[in-house]
Amino acid sequence: MKSMTFQASLAAAAMLAAAWLASPVSAQTQTPPAPAQSVAQPAPAGPTPAATAPSVPAPSASTATAPAAPAAPPAAAGPTTPKADVATSVAPAMKELSPWVMFMSADVIVKAVMIGLAFASLVTWTVFIAKSIELSVACTKLRSALKKTAEARSLAEAQMALGAKEGILPSFLVAALREARMSAGLSSDAGIKERAASSFAEIVRAEQRRIRIGMGVLATIGSTSPFVGLFGTVWGIMNSFIGISKSQTTNLAVVAPGIAEALLATAIGLVAAIPAVIIYNHFARVTKGYLELVSRASGAAGRLLSRDLDRSHGSVHSRAAE
Repeated sequence: MKSMTFQASLAAAAMLAAAWLASPVSAQTQTPPAPAQSVAQPAPAGPTPAATAPSVPAPSASTATAPAAPAAPPAAAGPTTPKADVATSVAPAMKELSPWVMFMSADVIVKAVMIGLAFASLVTWTVFIAKSIELSVACTKLRSALKKTAEARSLAEAQMALGAKEGILPSFLVAALREARMSAGLSSDAGIKERAASSFAEIVRAEQRRIRIGMGVLATIGSTSPFVGLFGTVWGIMNSFIGISKSQTTNLAVVAPGIAEALLATAIGLVAAIPAVIIYNHFARVTKGYLELVSRASGAAGRLLSRDLDRSHGSVHSRAAE
């Protein structure tokens, strides 16, 4: 009887083991206590199998734990999916935001604003170089001419000292000689000097207009470049907010590149405006100093004309006395 009971127990344990191995892994992981309940059913058949029953399913428990190991990776792979999504969503925003990349990624209007401001900056530095050379050469030539005519006693002697050179002082001398020649025979020296002074004033005004060429460009660039850059920034930020509304996200990594591209326009506007204002103020001081030299040259020509008039009247009086 005991052998039959033992054989029945072994048969039941074998059937349970076969059913356990044939079941899917998910069913094994969800109902781990099933072997214990199935083993507990044949236990009332006799007191002896009750003691031997727990020892039989031990291999089935080991076999249940063995296939359960591969089930861990799918469970661990579940939480990695959000991390991968976060990485892919952040990855496009992690690009390098260099000035060139921001320029290439900007809107067409913003690009046009940046190119215009870069051209304005190039014009500013071109005017700076050209006007620096022009003012330096003009000041050097005028100082040299004043030094050469400092000891001249007449207009003719001053012309001989200067030679056939062109400049502002030779222009004054030519105007004075022309007025003296055209006023020959007139006894009013005051009228001759007044007409000569009028000619000198016209020459000074023409020289002022000539020497200030390019200053208006600097003033325009210095006053309008910040506002042009601000227009590009407003346009770029407007497009950024439109993109935010379309993407329906306020993530800073998504918003920052568009705003940075827009602010680059303001930065270029300031880069163009600040040097233009500084250079304009510098040339205003240098031009003022040059115009003072022009006034000195005008006064020197007027004094030479006055000497010639007095000398001519003195020679007339001496001839009359003889």
